[in-house]
Amino acid sequence: MENSTQVKLFHLFGLQETFNDKSVYFILSLITYLLIITVNLTLIITIIQEKGLHEPMYIFLCSLCVNGLYGTAGFYPKILLDLQSDVQVISYGGCLTQAYVIYTSVMCEMSTLTVMSYDRYVAICRPLLYHTIVTSLTVRKLLLFSWCYPLFTGLIAVSLAIRIPLCGSRIDKIFCDIPSILKHACLSITVNQIWSKCLVLVHVLQMLFIAFSYCQIVRTCVKSAKGRIKFTQTCVPHLITIVIFITVTLFDNFQGWNNVNITLNMRNAMAVQFLVIPPVLNPVIYGLNLQQIRRKFLKKNNNMQS
Repeated sequence: MENSTQVKLFHLFGLQETFNDKSVYFILSLITYLLIITVNLTLIITIIQEKGLHEPMYIFLCSLCVNGLYGTAGFYPKILLDLQSDVQVISYGGCLTQAYVIYTSVMCEMSTLTVMSYDRYVAICRPLLYHTIVTSLTVRKLLLFSWCYPLFTGLIAVSLAIRIPLCGSRIDKIFCDIPSILKHACLSITVNQIWSKCLVLVHVLQMLFIAFSYCQIVRTCVKSAKGRIKFTQTCVPHLITIVIFITVTLFDNFQGWNNVNITLNMRNAMAVQFLVIPPVLNPVIYGLNLQQIRRKFLKKNNNMQS
């Protein structure tokens, strides 16, 4: 317990196997981060500037892109600095801040995807009542839920972690997360684990809601050719995003709380997938598949060239 008060810095050992190729990883990480910023900002600006895109589906998509920028801002600047340093360390406060940003970003992504599935369900299964149900007030409430719920639960998770004294400072990852911090707990972390399981249960309920929504959507769309086209254009991108996000986050959560016997490089590669794939693919998939966004973007580019 004496050492528990001495933890001022955490040592990140996730880059131990990449010392010989740090310059290559730095360039790849920098390109990835610049790509994430570019594609997400492009979609956000396009949606904000075009009044024809001020509809619930595009507003939620804009929120998804904002969250992508928020979550990656908690990871890439630090990893780029670490790839230029001989020793990878982070302060106690910095580690908790990074864990909070990444944690809440993941939660917000899931909440936003759930909200988007509800929007698609009402739009396709109850089209005549869509504007009655999904009003501007409803959109604001759903946006508030998708952001406030993650930020609040993240605050609780970090608060529960702060109260635990630590007896170590080694983190075998390239970024901080709450499970890695709590592996050095000097006291029982039963409360933390219960809270984590409660949140996993909420995620499962959200996934079940998404699955139910899409079962209803598919059942409605298969009845007509027009419905199938609408499903392909607006729902397939959403489904692809959901499958990718759930797969990579479940793996990271599982290996975070359990000792998975895989190499450090493999663990790092899988751990950062939710910080690479969704932020890049979300705007690209939606931008390429949603006709209104594609038309507005192409029109904007043509005007700039002329």
